[in-house]
Amino acid sequence: MTDVRRRDDPVTDRDGTTTAAEACLDAAVTHLRTLQHHEGWWKGELETNVTMDAEDLLLRQFLGIRTAEETDEAAKWVRSNQREDGTWATFFGGPGDLSTTTEAYVALRLAGDGPDEPHMRRAAAFVRQQGGLEHARVFTRLWLALFGQWPWDALPALPPEVVLLPSWVPLNVYDFACWARQTIVALTVVATHRPIRPLGFDLDELRSDPGTTPVAPGHARPFWTSSAWEKLDRVLHAYGRVGRNPLRSLSLALAERWILARQEADGSWGGIQPPWVYSILALHLQGYPLDHPAVKAGLDGLDRFVVRDERGRRLEACQSPVWDTALAAVALGDAGVASGDPALERAARWLVDEEVRVAGDWAVRRPRTPPGGWAFEFENDNYPDVDDTAEVVLALRRAVPGGGGALAADVEAACRRAVAWTEAMQCRDGGFGAFDVDNDREVCRKLPFCDFGEVIDEASADVTAHVVEMLAAEPTASSTVLERAVAWLSAQQEDDGSWFGRWGANYVYGTGAAVPALVAAGVDPGDQRVRRAVQWLGDHQNEDGGFGEDLRSYRDAAFRGRGTSTPSQTAWALLALVAAEERGEVAERAVAWLVANQRPDGSWDEPYFTGTGFPGDFYINYHLYRLVFPVMALGRWLRRAS
Repeated sequence: MTDVRRRDDPVTDRDGTTTAAEACLDAAVTHLRTLQHHEGWWKGELETNVTMDAEDLLLRQFLGIRTAEETDEAAKWVRSNQREDGTWATFFGGPGDLSTTTEAYVALRLAGDGPDEPHMRRAAAFVRQQGGLEHARVFTRLWLALFGQWPWDALPALPPEVVLLPSWVPLNVYDFACWARQTIVALTVVATHRPIRPLGFDLDELRSDPGTTPVAPGHARPFWTSSAWEKLDRVLHAYGRVGRNPLRSLSLALAERWILARQEADGSWGGIQPPWVYSILALHLQGYPLDHPAVKAGLDGLDRFVVRDERGRRLEACQSPVWDTALAAVALGDAGVASGDPALERAARWLVDEEVRVAGDWAVRRPRTPPGGWAFEFENDNYPDVDDTAEVVLALRRAVPGGGGALAADVEAACRRAVAWTEAMQCRDGGFGAFDVDNDREVCRKLPFCDFGEVIDEASADVTAHVVEMLAAEPTASSTVLERAVAWLSAQQEDDGSWFGRWGANYVYGTGAAVPALVAAGVDPGDQRVRRAVQWLGDHQNEDGGFGEDLRSYRDAAFRGRGTSTPSQTAWALLALVAAEERGEVAERAVAWLVANQRPDGSWDEPYFTGTGFPGDFYINYHLYRLVFPVMALGRWLRRAS
């Protein structure tokens, strides 16, 4: 931590009046207010790893629109993230990653960095030590195939005929999570065309054996000894070599229409990078010129996701204004800002106007459910999500007082629609996924091209917890839906007392969501579910009083609840402790850590990534998390203290 405000005075005095903690909260609230846009929303940067920037340069190289200025700025950012050993990681402080290092290396070659320069030699040596390009993930090798650096025949088959499968047939596109289905449909078009464009250099220095022609997994051994999935892949490859036929032509046309139908108003697809860039590539390969309205809107939209500062040019994988605004409004309410405050009313009006009132892909499995709810981004009407919707309802209830007035009436109507839509999105097991219902077909994970990122959207403890917390406060909510969700959430508690965090790191996040939700739903703080969670938190508090969890906990149990203390994770733990009515040393030390590590401007420093895109593969540093969650936690702790 740098530029940190240190305080040695106690958090509270003997009669319970607040001292340092109250001053800390006041400074944080003041800073949070300054970050609100005049239209009412908040948005912090979503920082990810350098593959976003490498793939952006590769996209522009493929389309012939890469400029020297963009390349130089992006290369500056990529270089700044290289570590001493020559590698790049998927998150701050993480281990070197083969695919990330490969893509960063190619981006720097595009920028003119020579393979004999010391930093490039270190990177190439790491890639070779890890098995070379042959062991990079499928998506990395697909980018290389676009430039003739990897044979298309050595990639898993991606037939566009998948769009012909009805929604009740296994492995249809709706069996995949929304982020995966948008990516897959676009990639089937790209892989069918098998394009190759000039890169300007070869990458032999990244191959473990430059003289060997790569083959697809399983294709090197006899057909009869291959696994079922390898057999299927070989059959699909053989079918693809037959050439165009009426079925393939129909599939490409349907995929093209499917892609066009899901482009958002801001030019994106789902408001996230992977389907966005692949959809642009797909349309371009289908013959759409760069000045076609759909392609132009897509490219212009990407430019609005660019962040430029002294560190260089970088691309956000996504933007989170609805989520950030909801969290900020909840935080201000927890900090004691009264409903009806101008800042909260501006936020409420903006959120109400962002409500999704049209049916999206979720309606495939809920065709008779009226639309309602909110998405994560500025524009993403096709994919509202349960998590954002729950948090927005909580925010609106804090922001606007009941009674008369147009805004209050609009809030009431929006919340009622949101509750009804959310209840309809409950999975058969009682839990809630983020975007779809019962999106849990495990076989999707076994396909040869699914070697990176989660591809299904099964129910998760953190999303279900947020829904429970919201429904528990809503008078129109179904008691049956709530009871089933509480039962599901209770059953998901780990043997050690924690909960898994799907969308945040990790067990600290899951536990920080589950305990407040259960208590809000009527579970007594003395209940064994709560006490076991409190015990787990106490056992995992750092010596400095804070809480942290390294993202490697998704794959290595040794990191569960263990890591450098961070503001957001300390706040998540404190939220659980406050809900559990813990006023002892564990909670007080967490408060003291937040107080001691606050910066002079009222914010906190947090280089660590605490947000999760794909467990084990892709992570996010939400720049607003380091502020909104400490405000929530301190506000609730001080309210409990008084």
